[in-house]
Amino acid sequence: MQRVDDPASLKPLALAFPGPLRDELVAAVLSGAKTSTTGLVVEFEAEGEELPRVGERWALVDSGERPVAVVETTEVRVLPVGEIDLRFAIDEGEGYETVDEWRSSHDRFWHGAEMREFLGDPEFTVTDATMAVAERFRVVRLLP
Repeated sequence: MQRVDDPASLKPLALAFPGPLRDELVAAVLSGAKTSTTGLVVEFEAEGEELPRVGERWALVDSGERPVAVVETTEVRVLPVGEIDLRFAIDEGEGYETVDEWRSSHDRFWHGAEMREFLGDPEFTVTDATMAVAERFRVVRLLP
């Protein structure tokens, strides 16, 4: 299991696409409000990346791709999007008070032009059965 804290040796953890949303998500991680994140299995497949593993460390990057923190994965669950629960949605640190709010926000992202372009599928659609990667993490250290 990887236990290196040198950000140059870690894979980047890039939340969303560069821009205002990524900046908001990174700020939420750095403040301690965001301790979970949801991706789709198809995103990992499109990048040719393995799913995260418990104990794995990452260099959280900002919109400029600069490492801002070292984070460690503490839990990984692969489950249908329709099974994300309220506790997990709240722990995403984006102010969700219901699973429906979480789902609406994520559907806008997943059905957005950037995601569809990234996946190479202009008709890409998420359903309750779409497989998600529900990851919890903790900040190991902030970077200067």
